[in-house]
Amino acid sequence: MKRFIKTIMIFAFFTVIVYPVLLAFWGDYAPYYLTKTINYKIGSYGHLYSRLQNIKEVKDVDILFVGSSHAYRGFDTRIFQEHGLSSFNLGSSAQTPLQTIVLLKRYLNKLNPKMVVYEVNAEGFSSDGVESSMDIIANDRNDFGSIKMAFQQRHLMVYNTLIYGFYRDIFNKNKDFKENIVKGGDTYIRGGHVEKALQYNDRFEYTVTNGQKWDFNGKVFKRQLAALEDAFVLLEKQGVKIVLVQAPITQMFYRCYSNNHEFDNKMKNVGTYYNFNDLISLDDKRHYYDWHHLNTVGVRIFNEKLIDLISE
Repeated sequence: MKRFIKTIMIFAFFTVIVYPVLLAFWGDYAPYYLTKTINYKIGSYGHLYSRLQNIKEVKDVDILFVGSSHAYRGFDTRIFQEHGLSSFNLGSSAQTPLQTIVLLKRYLNKLNPKMVVYEVNAEGFSSDGVESSMDIIANDRNDFGSIKMAFQQRHLMVYNTLIYGFYRDIFNKNKDFKENIVKGGDTYIRGGHVEKALQYNDRFEYTVTNGQKWDFNGKVFKRQLAALEDAFVLLEKQGVKIVLVQAPITQMFYRCYSNNHEFDNKMKNVGTYYNFNDLISLDDKRHYYDWHHLNTVGVRIFNEKLIDLISE
């Protein structure tokens, strides 16, 4: 029995003390190809770091946007401002409801929106959210919400990235980091939007074929749906209006799935919901820059129609 207790104590000491120290050292000094179990990328794709720095200067907006890249690329805060609506875009790359609830709990009181436009899509509800979790861990200060998010996902890379993230937060390792406003063809627009230099979609190669179906019965979807419902409870307690929006994607890709209507029905059961794949007519080439992201021309059409709907 004594030997067993001793073994447990040694294991606990290694887990709580030695492992994090080794992980911090490894993350700082090991070459990149040896740190693949730590995916800490501050200032990564999507300008999340700039967005979360920008949020410190914003409060009391009319509309808060949340969701994936369809949100931060698809909702242009400048267009809403033209219509007298102040807004902030809190979208992030591959964001799923598991990450949205974390961001809402951190920033809802600060932004104090009258309405939340919550971007939803079947692909996001089919994702485990690992990529988005690591993006948030690297680009935001970590707290208990980060820990809860990591335990929900039960993924070694998320655990390691979180431990390394806490280490960098505690020792203020990111104090001198600055993210470029323009990266490649992307420009960060104050208010959270990322504008892609105008280009057109001329590629029609997809990883799915006609007749595919989304899986709405698996554990991943149920976990994401529960997180969405938690967000509704949080927002309704604050008296915030909520609108669920599915941003348009190319019709060629959208029609590859035969059960899109099932996702529509599930979202309608949660709250007010608009599927813009059915509400506006866009051209797969002229209004997109790839198979599922609108270009600046498509964004304008999409946003103007959304403003008409929420104004009513």
